[in-house]
Amino acid sequence: MEPIVAAAVVAALVAVAVVVGFVGRALSGRKQRRRRADVTASDLGLDALAEVATIVQFSTEYCARCPGVRRALNGVVAGEPGVVLTEIDLTHRPELAARFRILTTPTVFVVDRRGVIAASFAGAVSAASVRTEIAALREPRSATPTSPASAMQGSSPRRHSDVIVH
Repeated sequence: MEPIVAAAVVAALVAVAVVVGFVGRALSGRKQRRRRADVTASDLGLDALAEVATIVQFSTEYCARCPGVRRALNGVVAGEPGVVLTEIDLTHRPELAARFRILTTPTVFVVDRRGVIAASFAGAVSAASVRTEIAALREPRSATPTSPASAMQGSSPRRHSDVIVH
């Protein structure tokens, strides 16, 4: 092969790789459309889903971005009554990766109290994006008055962030 042709092929491959990298980075952490799927507490290794939202972080043992996302989500949960965070290691639960079509980690689901996936994010998601989804889940409930007993139940956040479900 001629050196000029070889150099052109290499340059074209590098250009394609750069474009794919930029597109992948631009799409990382954005809200994704998902087909309707329900999640049960037992799927997540929990006794019950949270009153407002259950944040589910899917990770793997060698995920480089997962610890940073976990810290950000812990910060979100700490300031949100009625919200629980749980982490599932897909290395040990590949059936969930197949069921929910998870192709990258971290992937974060915001699950409402009925078990419906309200939002899904692939890649490093921002705390602000998750807070926006939690606020949207609170919105329909704000029109209905709450009893003092139900207000007390949601007054302190429950954290399950150290739970790795195997």
